[in-house]
Amino acid sequence: MVRVSTVQELATALRSGDRAALARAITLVESQRAADVPIAEALLQELLPHSGGAMRVGITGAPGVGKSTLIEALGLRLCAAGRHVAVLAVDPSSAVTGGSILGDKTRMTDLSRHPHAFIRPSPGGSTLGGVAARTREALLLCEAAGFDTVLVETIGTGQSEVAVAGMVDFFLLLLSPAAGDELQGIKRGVMELADGVLVHKADGDLAPAADRAAQQCLLAMRVLHGGEAEPPPVWIGSSVTGRGLDELWDTIAARLQAARASGALASRRARQAGDWLEQTVRERLLTEFLADAEVAAAMTRAKAEVAAGTRLPGAAARTLLAMRRS
Repeated sequence: MVRVSTVQELATALRSGDRAALARAITLVESQRAADVPIAEALLQELLPHSGGAMRVGITGAPGVGKSTLIEALGLRLCAAGRHVAVLAVDPSSAVTGGSILGDKTRMTDLSRHPHAFIRPSPGGSTLGGVAARTREALLLCEAAGFDTVLVETIGTGQSEVAVAGMVDFFLLLLSPAAGDELQGIKRGVMELADGVLVHKADGDLAPAADRAAQQCLLAMRVLHGGEAEPPPVWIGSSVTGRGLDELWDTIAARLQAARASGALASRRARQAGDWLEQTVRERLLTEFLADAEVAAAMTRAKAEVAAGTRLPGAAARTLLAMRRS
């Protein structure tokens, strides 16, 4: 645990580019210990004025589509160009230990060794959407540490698309070359959320299939975003050959620059901050509510009644909430 007296020291070390201090700070904000919460908040408040300057890009897609491979290839390109890249990679969690079971840091070996890169794998746990519970806080810490590009990779399951879209400036969806034959099976919601789509692994024998998939995806995006002046772009790329990666990043950078100039980026971040506040309030209310001993006992009884089929969950919930009001 970090003592209050050392918060300033930790913030100073983090601001100086100390990777160990950044890792320690993220561990602190991820801590579920009640004693660590006010200390983590004090640290975040101290660093808040130094955050907000990075390009925030979320990357999602079905497992196996090559998210980590793309992030390493793209990250190495960005580092070579002089950018400082932080990767917040959310892994599936072990049911036994609660820790990460895939270890993105071990799958991005070259990028993890680069002096301008920082990779933080975090277990997704039970958080809805496959995004770590404190990914937003970790993002702010990375920005305060001087990283001008933050890439957020999700597990790519459940509601991860909604979660990551709510904390980044650009949301990139990766599809496989076979997507042309499977577009009907792709959730419409994720296609509507996407700021851009990359048909990945477009190399070797899969190159022709990727071209066909991109054409079908482009048509689908035009239909889904018909009311927009310009539909989200669709790229074809390969992390093996490097095909399309420069065009991908150049377009993202240009779009974010235009959004910043027009005020659209500030509006998007303001909406995200409001959503973050609402989510935090709900989490805190639920935590405090369930921490009450009387409520906890009533919850145990209610669960038994619902499991036995003698009471409806809605009725049990109303009874529990009435205890809070009283």
